[in-house]
Amino acid sequence: MSASLLDGPLSADPVEAGLLLPESLLASDWFSVLATFVAINTLIYVVLGVIKIVPKFRIRRRHSGASRRSETRSIHPDAPL
Repeated sequence: MSASLLDGPLSADPVEAGLLLPESLLASDWFSVLATFVAINTLIYVVLGVIKIVPKFRIRRRHSGASRRSETRSIHPDAPL
């Protein structure tokens, strides 16, 4: 067994621990702005995806007035309107 496996996670190399960027970079203002932009963008795409999955909600109305045809456009001219 290697010595790095016996030392524990606190004494491991930063790359092995999953820290790829230095702490000074992660604490900077521009990185916070970038992280906020990515979070908002992710939320927008999640909402758009959910809207696309959910079936359309339609309010049923009786068609009357100008929205109803005065004559049938069916191939069967004697069909009811």
